Amino acid sequence: QVQLVESGGGLVQPGGSLRLSCAASVSVSSIYSMGWYRQAPEKQRELIAVIFSGGRTNYADSVKGRFTISRDNDKNTVYLQMNNLKPEDTAVYSCNADTRTSLGFRYEYWGQGTQVTVSS
Repeated sequence: QVQLVESGGGLVQPGGSLRLSCAASVSVSSIYSMGWYRQAPEKQRELIAVIFSGGRTNYADSVKGRFTISRDNDKNTVYLQMNNLKPEDTAVYSCNADTRTSLGFRYEYWGQGTQVTVSS
């Protein structure tokens, strides 16, 4: 069982910055991967950033160069630093944990989501 709690969302102007946090109930270094997803109204949920247990990261093209995913193992927390925000970034952002057993079985967990609104 993994519990995830997101925080840090809010209203910002275009070009501004926000840092989202995802606090986990277990060591984030023990999780196969942790990712940030977002879903805008009437649009499909998309993966925007992921960090693997070994530290490798991947980003969606739409946020590459602007967003950075990182983790603090001591605090059991994953972060998403968002810079140069655009109105198109407006969405509900959710934290995801992808866990694997020693046999390779997958268990996935989700946080409740946090709203990010970018508007002038």
